[in-house]
Amino acid sequence: MSDTEWQRVRYDNPADGVGRITLARPEMANAQDYLMLSELNEAFDRAVNDTEVRVIVLAADGKHFSSGHDLRSDVDINDLPTIGTQCHFDAPGAEGYMAREAEMYVNLCWRWRNISKPTIASVQGKVIAGGLMLVWPMDLIVCSEDATFSDPVVAFGVNAVEYFVHPFEVGARLAKDMLFTGRSITAQEAKQAGMVSRVVPRDELESETVALAAHIAKRPMFGLTTAKQSVNNAQDAMGLYTALQSAFGLHHVGHSHNRLVFDGSFVDPSGIQVIRDEA
Repeated sequence: MSDTEWQRVRYDNPADGVGRITLARPEMANAQDYLMLSELNEAFDRAVNDTEVRVIVLAADGKHFSSGHDLRSDVDINDLPTIGTQCHFDAPGAEGYMAREAEMYVNLCWRWRNISKPTIASVQGKVIAGGLMLVWPMDLIVCSEDATFSDPVVAFGVNAVEYFVHPFEVGARLAKDMLFTGRSITAQEAKQAGMVSRVVPRDELESETVALAAHIAKRPMFGLTTAKQSVNNAQDAMGLYTALQSAFGLHHVGHSHNRLVFDGSFVDPSGIQVIRDEA
């Protein structure tokens, strides 16, 4: 698909060697539906296949980077190209729903995490729940001073957002704090925990991110690729992927429990107001 046909993202080259993908749904605080995630994947593919691009930036329009999953969207996953090895999205019971979430909320993130080129998230405002699954697969995170990060979905009766890498991103204690309380952590907390690379004033976010990307783009591509793979391999040796898959299974135990207890709802309905009150 041409970038001129994309509805949820756009693509440009803000500096030599840099490809930038921007979430372009500010009126919805860049809430993610299946269409946005599919288009985002196509944009990543475009940047990966462009030999002139050495670094990929992921940015977002508007006040907030992403408010998470758009649970009200009517986009049908069956109308989008299949990316991974999942199938039977329309299957009854847990089978179809688990396949859809595995495709869109785990496998895409894992695919982006393993892109051979360095990636940088440029983050402002709120990053809520599913928003983390766009930020955490990136290699570096530059955020504005007003950025906050939260995963409040325990209020829904599930363990966490589907792309479960929380202990690897912020450490076990802060991960539990975020999940148990549902609170947002600040940009400075995230930096102290090692999750965020740099914190900059809001009006300097774009320039600082592009400057960092342009600086990295001067390095040899093969050196960048092998350096990235070496760090990723170290995380994998510590069990990141196994932990991710285990947590995803527990996530769907939570969904199945909720469907039995709350008349077919995948989440505890009382959590909706809890999260709105604390947002």
